[in-house]
Parts: sequence; structure tokens; C-alpha cells
Amino acid sequence: MVVRTFKSGGRFEEVGSYCRAKRIGPFVFVAGTTAIEPTGRLHAPGDTYRQAMYIFGRIEAALAEVGAEMRHVVRTRAFLTDMARGGGDFVRAHGEVFKGIDPVTSGVEAGLTQPGMMIEIEADALIHEPDGTVVFGG
Repeated sequence: MVVRTFKSGGRFEEVGSYCRAKRIGPFVFVAGTTAIEPTGRLHAPGDTYRQAMYIFGRIEAALAEVGAEMRHVVRTRAFLTDMARGGGDFVRAHGEVFKGIDPVTSGVEAGLTQPGMMIEIEADALIHEPDGTVVFGG
């Protein structure tokens, strides 16, 4: 069975002994991902929509590192600092990215690690053919 991991170089990955994405057979899990840029700067402070779109780009890249694509995503979870203020922006971004894919999703209000950080998103995927046949190799 295929086992692949991807570490993005995030400062907590080594200390916390975790990876950004892990694939075991056809199952892929992407860790909670925020809008921290490679420079360490927060992308679009206070803007849930722009942070969500940036995060979805990071998730897409992580999936690619372990042989998956956005079309394989079956579940997303969003953690928002303010559901009333940012929930609609998350839903809009999610709708744009996953139009026609329609994964299940959940949103939870939660405290995040720094001011201006509005959202953290995680994703689960199942590598499959368009007809739903699960792909165990690769």
C-alpha cells in the first residue's frame, strides 16, 4: 500500500511531529492550514475570503505532493475566529473552489493563533476515478 507524507516546512511540523499531508493508500488527510506565507507573514489580515482562497491554494499544492487533486476532496472543515463575520466569505470561497465537486463541509468558531488570522481549513480526500472507483495504487 502507498504511504506518502509531505512536510511544507512549517515551523511547528518538526516540533509537533506532524506533516502537512499524509496519504495511506487512497486516503489523504491535509492538516489544518492557515494563511501564513512562506515569509512568515499573515496573508490578508482580517479578510476571511482572501485567506480562504490562499489556504485552498496551499491545500491543492499539498494534495499534489502526495498524488491527489482537489477533485478528490470529500470533506473540509473550517475553523473561523468569527462565524457571523466570516462564515459567508468562507462559504463563497468554498463554493468557487469546489463547484461541481461538492465535498461535505463543517464550520466551527474557534480561537486562532494570531490577530488578523480569520480561518484555518483542513481537508480529507479519497483518490478515486470519476465513476467513483477507488484507486489503491499510485
